[in-house]
Amino acid sequence: MALRTILTKEDEALRRVCRPVEKFDEKLWSLLDDMAETLYKAKGVGLAAPQIGITRRICVIDVGEGLIECINPEIIKKSGKQRDVEGCLSCPKQWGYVVRPSKCTLRAQNRYGEYYEMQLKELFCRCACHEVDHLDGKLFVDIVDEFVELKEDGE
Repeated sequence: MALRTILTKEDEALRRVCRPVEKFDEKLWSLLDDMAETLYKAKGVGLAAPQIGITRRICVIDVGEGLIECINPEIIKKSGKQRDVEGCLSCPKQWGYVVRPSKCTLRAQNRYGEYYEMQLKELFCRCACHEVDHLDGKLFVDIVDEFVELKEDGE
């Protein structure tokens, strides 16, 4: 495993629509392992492949319930509404209120290419929507309805 450099919002790679993953091999598994290590080192809850310069539809999420690897993820159903403060590893020291669904259904593949679906709510739903936006070349700062200032420790 290796730590990867997280790109910041100025990098054009973050604005590209990512291509689907077609090969489920050891190279992919190594990338997923690197992404997990990078996520945990950065103390984030989600990391998308374009944030480390890879334009493939891959993200990893851990909202405190264990790591979820999402390959070719799609949000196939949304309901409800939640407005809360978001941040992003690619937008250091920026936070703002974003409206997202409060519940969603995520469909993705695991590292072996097997499809799965998960019913997500609240923070997990918010994070999945945020990461899928990354795969479509969108950043949370594009949809913030109000920026806020937080202390360095996130309070």
